[in-house]
Amino acid sequence: MDSEDDMYDTNDVDSSEDFYSEDDDTAMASDEDDSEGDDLIMEAAEKPLKPQKQNYSILSEADIGELQKKDITVVSDALKISEGSASIILQHHNWSEPNNFIHDTWFCNQEKIRKAVGLPEETTPIPDVTVRIKCRICLEECPRDSVDAAACGHPFCNSCWKRYITISINDGPGCLMLRCPEPSCGAAVVKEMIKKHVAADDDDAISWQKYGRYLVRSYVEAKQNKIKWCPAPGCDYAVKFDIGRIGRSGISNDVKCDCSYGFCWSCAEEAHRPVDCATVAKWILKNSAESENGNWILVNSKPCPKCKRPIEKNHGCMHMTCTPPCNFQFCWLCLGAWSEHGERTGGHYACNRYETAKQKGAYDVTEMRREMAKNSLERYTHYYERWAANQKSRQKALADLHQMQAVQLDQIIEKQCQIHGQIMFIIDAWKQIVECRRVLKWTYAYAYYLPEREHAKREFFEYLQGEAESGLERLHQCAEKELEIYLNEGLSKEFDEFRTNLAGLTSVTKNYFENLVQALENNLEDVNSKGACSKVARAGSKNFGEGCSKGSGKRGKRAASRSGGRNQSRSR
Repeated sequence: MDSEDDMYDTNDVDSSEDFYSEDDDTAMASDEDDSEGDDLIMEAAEKPLKPQKQNYSILSEADIGELQKKDITVVSDALKISEGSASIILQHHNWSEPNNFIHDTWFCNQEKIRKAVGLPEETTPIPDVTVRIKCRICLEECPRDSVDAAACGHPFCNSCWKRYITISINDGPGCLMLRCPEPSCGAAVVKEMIKKHVAADDDDAISWQKYGRYLVRSYVEAKQNKIKWCPAPGCDYAVKFDIGRIGRSGISNDVKCDCSYGFCWSCAEEAHRPVDCATVAKWILKNSAESENGNWILVNSKPCPKCKRPIEKNHGCMHMTCTPPCNFQFCWLCLGAWSEHGERTGGHYACNRYETAKQKGAYDVTEMRREMAKNSLERYTHYYERWAANQKSRQKALADLHQMQAVQLDQIIEKQCQIHGQIMFIIDAWKQIVECRRVLKWTYAYAYYLPEREHAKREFFEYLQGEAESGLERLHQCAEKELEIYLNEGLSKEFDEFRTNLAGLTSVTKNYFENLVQALENNLEDVNSKGACSKVARAGSKNFGEGCSKGSGKRGKRAASRSGGRNQSRSR
């Protein structure tokens, strides 16, 4: 069910603004203002972007295997047991930190632990006899060198061991705690014995590899507070997170895997900084739930008075006929039988009965519910459309980035006579656009759940969001449109000026979004400080450049004029 905030009337006004064409005020600006704006962009371009603090590391299955082996070796050396036995003990205790386990658990409960995991202190050997030994599964008599046993000493032939282990591995991760085939025996089958029977032949190598993956995955799943698998489909990387740095300044829970997928460490959803996990969960549930379908039905349909099925009226008169087999004819306004209507009740396009009943208050409750549902639906649609639009823009920007890296970068190097290091500012700009689109997308989810009654916070938020969005549109315009000039034409003397402008816009836009992210992560508490909004406004007007198209001469103006009709709506 939607929250009470969903029912507030939306006060947001769609504002369509061309961020790339100059308005009258801009056209009348003095040459000193133009020069100052260009100087600010150049100053921002000269400042290197600060590297983002990384509080995680990406691990392959081989890396995880090394970490796991270190823990096993510590226990194996300390307790003077085989690595297979140490592995089973650590699995049973959810891969606890080995030194803590040895001192706090093992020496206090050694006998109990051995019994629980099936590792007897004394190993019962198979009798070294010259006569043949009967396998306890196939009942065949086999020579001594064709029989094997776990620590319990129950003998089975090698063929039966191989089938038993292979079937257990194919059945799933339960093979990690495999026990002796003897029904009454609980002795563990250790890793060394499994390897002996399924890793020798090429045909069984797959089973051994599968067992190794189960072992590695059990390690990760037991350390969910430190290591997690990347949730991207088909990805085999894991992420090791520095838990101790959560909550520090400049540290976020967002993770980017080597497969290029970004996700939140805490909730495993796609990266959503600066919005918290609870808000993201509510937003995703709302997008996938049937609540908005119910609201739409309430707003746009009415139940048939006879069969109660919802009916949508999209045009025509008030005379409605329900679909077969009902076929009931009724008035859309008052829901009364049409046989009681006609010219005397107002004709086909009005209903005197409805108007009279409405004046008496008979329809007040129903209409109020319908109006509230309509407002709620319109408010949700307003924010969802902008959320989805930025998601689509981000996907397009990501495709453009890949196209730039794969094809267009070499074209620019050739046509503009540049070296690879001199044009990496273009890649930096596209990466910034992709990241800013992601942040901007989630700010609309944040805005949806920001209470309407907190006017100061909403005004402060909409200012920050608006300025950040304006900066992003300028940067996106410069990278998308003006770059085409240098891709399609030959050597240009204005390329260095384009480099300065694009690098400057990248830096300025990054600063705007850093301010927005910081404010949202602080729950807009800065709005309570004296003069916070005016302070931000002064900083914004001082630091934000005049845009790439303004500073790139005739070429920039041509590119701006080609896209002068492109508008972007936002919730300011």
